[in-house]
Amino acid sequence: MAQQAVTREQIEERVLKALVEFGADPDKVAPDAEFEALDIDSLDLVELAQIVEDEYGVQLEGKDMEGLRTVAQAVDLIASRVA
Repeated sequence: MAQQAVTREQIEERVLKALVEFGADPDKVAPDAEFEALDIDSLDLVELAQIVEDEYGVQLEGKDMEGLRTVAQAVDLIASRVA
């Protein structure tokens, strides 16, 4: 059975939802928001990587997440690996 393609928009929606679940202010969560401004730390990013692996079958290493500053950068990385 073929798996349905995941769109960038679906990935973005899931990432934004996860950030709110991690305690980020829903009013500040947006693609251009910086993780630091959202009080998202490295442990939250590790948890996000686990969600990505569980839901999309994409493995992200710590080094993959280190340079990410914004939500959009994370979404772009995930989308490039899902494709």
